[in-house]
Amino acid sequence: MNNKTTKIFAMPNVQELGQKIAEELEMKLSKLTHIQFADGESILSANETVRNKNVFIVASTSIPVNENVMQLLLFVDSLKRASAKTITVALSYYGYSRQDRKAAGRQPIGAKLFADILEKAGVTKVITVDLHNASIQGFFNIPLDDLKGQYILAQEIKKAGKFTIVSPDHGGAVRARVLAELISNTVDIAIVDKRRTGTNTAETMGVLGNVKNRDVVILDDMIDTGGTIIKAAESIKKEGARSIFVAATHGIFTKGFDMFDNSKYIDRVIVTDSIPSVSKINSKKITIVSLASFLSLAIKATAESHSISHQYNLLKKRIKY
Repeated sequence: MNNKTTKIFAMPNVQELGQKIAEELEMKLSKLTHIQFADGESILSANETVRNKNVFIVASTSIPVNENVMQLLLFVDSLKRASAKTITVALSYYGYSRQDRKAAGRQPIGAKLFADILEKAGVTKVITVDLHNASIQGFFNIPLDDLKGQYILAQEIKKAGKFTIVSPDHGGAVRARVLAELISNTVDIAIVDKRRTGTNTAETMGVLGNVKNRDVVILDDMIDTGGTIIKAAESIKKEGARSIFVAATHGIFTKGFDMFDNSKYIDRVIVTDSIPSVSKINSKKITIVSLASFLSLAIKATAESHSISHQYNLLKKRIKY
């Protein structure tokens, strides 16, 4: 990458991830100034010229979601007004992704609104990781690349042995199949038959597929309260599973990690560093894998106008048994 024409920044909440990405790219992470008034209002601006530069921003609109969304928009606006040539946002976690449709009357579609605001602010391209629903890509009128977190999770899972991949609901079956095929063409999948009963609550009906006397990995795109995963693990254990791992791209853990530590069914939890706060969790059960190398490949491909699909193929060769 050309250091003279390209700049990489990281939002205040993802400085650690941004530094890792910059190191992967053999570049210097550019600095920004963040001023906050007593009432919480923020001002963000670059510490160096960005005129006619291709700018990449590493961001995560995680807890606190609204604050991090607003800070990102303010920084994008500052770059646009400073005459940046292009502004690409690499979002390790896309906030409001669960609001991808009207689930009930008079509800907003937050994922679409966020997409519109990013574009209006001046973003020219977005890189995301494991959108909650792939259809969110259609909300954008600018280029978007949605990276699949299974590529990073597969590298860690394959070190631990042979597993049956389990989706905690029908909607995640495709995600489970991608992970299974990345690890080995002979890996089986199963699905937990789940009925959602309210926000962050669900009822498990049964397990579709054979998990008896098998080591399994429950795969999801995100873990929020953790209730769904705990119930899924209980159902899988009742079906005779030998051991249970949990893998998710986004570890939100709004209710903390205690329920996983105290679970007699779950042996290990693997998440990425897409949510900065996950690094503060102190648990023997949790393994954190970094998105730095993955995002750096996408950023490099974008900066050099190369195919991201080619980078995917290189990763596949690394992961396969």
